[in-house]
Amino acid sequence: MGVKQAIRNLDAFPRAEEHLLQKTQSGAVVSIVGLIIMATLFLHELRYHLSTYTVHQMAVDLKRGETLPIHINMTFPSLPCDVLSVDAIDMSGKHEVDLDTSIWKLRLTSDGHIIGTEYLSDLVEKEHAAHKHDGDKDHHEDSDHKIHQGFDQDTESMIKRVKQALANKEGCQVYGVLDVQRVAGNFHISVHGLNIFVAQMIFEGATHVNVSHIIHDLSFGPKYPGIHNPLDGTTRFLHATSGTFKYYIKIVPTEYRYLSKEVLPTNQFSVTEYFKPMTEFDRTWPAVYFLYDLSPITVTIREERRSFLHFITRLCAVLGGTFAVTGMLDRWMYRLLETVMKPNARRVLR
Repeated sequence: MGVKQAIRNLDAFPRAEEHLLQKTQSGAVVSIVGLIIMATLFLHELRYHLSTYTVHQMAVDLKRGETLPIHINMTFPSLPCDVLSVDAIDMSGKHEVDLDTSIWKLRLTSDGHIIGTEYLSDLVEKEHAAHKHDGDKDHHEDSDHKIHQGFDQDTESMIKRVKQALANKEGCQVYGVLDVQRVAGNFHISVHGLNIFVAQMIFEGATHVNVSHIIHDLSFGPKYPGIHNPLDGTTRFLHATSGTFKYYIKIVPTEYRYLSKEVLPTNQFSVTEYFKPMTEFDRTWPAVYFLYDLSPITVTIREERRSFLHFITRLCAVLGGTFAVTGMLDRWMYRLLETVMKPNARRVLR
């Protein structure tokens, strides 16, 4: 009996006799409010436990010999598709024209409606390739003679077509994927694919080339949860002027590791912007340049979930705290009501 009594003395939750307990309306209200609060906090903690969070780690990038995918989706509201070309150059200055590229151009009306499409199998426009040759002297002499004598029928037809498109305020949407070498370089969208004399005939000077553009999407790999591409949604419109836009991009190789252990290789980037207005004395033509370089540091983003023990600890703290607070509130309300009701009871007896 002595041992059982000693164990009973350790009870931290002694119970009073049933006839000694008094139930009140104020206690019922506090209990209901407390249950609602505890249920709400329980659901909040459960959702918090089931959600994932990310851990970022950095290391030296050891990848070599891979390609860099560039996803492009841009609109040029003031330039027809016939004059736009896409070109890419690596850090050595070599034009990359043999890449696995999927680029589409959509002809747009002044209202933004699609009226035609064109597929580019190369990074360099057809006119650019048409003027490329082995470089022998006779060919150059013949080309110079043609330039001075006039354009051929196809070129004349193209000039008329482009002028009509400019008069109709046609635009062009360029989208697709460029697969380039994983080295520093640039790609640009411009009228550089045109012969300089053809471009002069169409625009009557570089200052009349309007490279206003909207960047719907520019990314360097697949998207993962929470990624932010800073150029998405960028709008640059020029009025009564022209010039060259340059976006200097710093690419950060990134790996996103899902909770399921799936690994998604991609890239983040930061960007700074520069605009150079065009003057009558400039010998270059307006363009939109994207000059990119790769960071030597790779970032690994890993999804993780909080442990069940962490969930139980927070749950006990939240529910226990709510129970203790509602208990104190019940005692205070009972004493307050008792203090208020006693004088009234004495007055009634008198």
